[in-house]
Amino acid sequence: MALEVKLQAFEGPLDLLLHLIEKNKIDIYDIPIVEITEQYLDYIRQMETQDMNVMSEFLVMAATLLDIKCRMLLPREVNEEGEEEDPRAELVQKLLEYKMYKYMSFELKDMQVDAQRSFYRELSMPKEVEAFRPPIDYGELIGDTTLLKLHEIFKSVVRRQEDKVDPVRSSFGRIEKDEVSVEEKTSYVQDFIRNHKRFFFRELLEKQTSKMDVIVTFLVVLEMMKVGKLTVEQETIDDEIVVISQKTGEDGWTE
Repeated sequence: MALEVKLQAFEGPLDLLLHLIEKNKIDIYDIPIVEITEQYLDYIRQMETQDMNVMSEFLVMAATLLDIKCRMLLPREVNEEGEEEDPRAELVQKLLEYKMYKYMSFELKDMQVDAQRSFYRELSMPKEVEAFRPPIDYGELIGDTTLLKLHEIFKSVVRRQEDKVDPVRSSFGRIEKDEVSVEEKTSYVQDFIRNHKRFFFRELLEKQTSKMDVIVTFLVVLEMMKVGKLTVEQETIDDEIVVISQKTGEDGWTE
């Protein structure tokens, strides 16, 4: 008949190591690594779990203990200050940190249990008392402030606002951007060309009401020249620019 061994559940490899140290009453700063490694491996052999992720954590710690055990057999390494390094130092530091957090969790658990035993009486203050607000003492609120002082404060605030105004820029008018639609201007030019198969370019520009209208009209004419809908003629540089429409298609324009 096989002997059944029931093991205590440990939260992780550090928890198992701390259990072994406390069980054997070992000084955490002077861990007998050979003895602890053998006991740790005994626990690993007796563990039966289906969670390979948990088991792998214990196996990693076992490999770490074996590595420390091997390094303990070798001559000690010396640091820059000429002191021998203890292969167990890093493990001891992790154990101390884990021990501190573990006992802090116990304290928090006790505080939670104690808090569950506390009961508070519901608020039973009369509505009249809750709604009460102490009267405002305007005399105390104003203090030694007089109408004359308030007037002086008001004038100083107005002066600061006036000082912020630039006397030069404030005289400028407001510049608003002219909104000119290219599509609408294109339709306008096409309608003008349908009624004027041959005309002076100046005639078209003179009918515009703003500088932006002139610019957009000029761009529209250039685009129509680019696609072959218009051609221009000018005998000399001083002569008028003549615009000529090109109507060959059913829609009235060359493509």
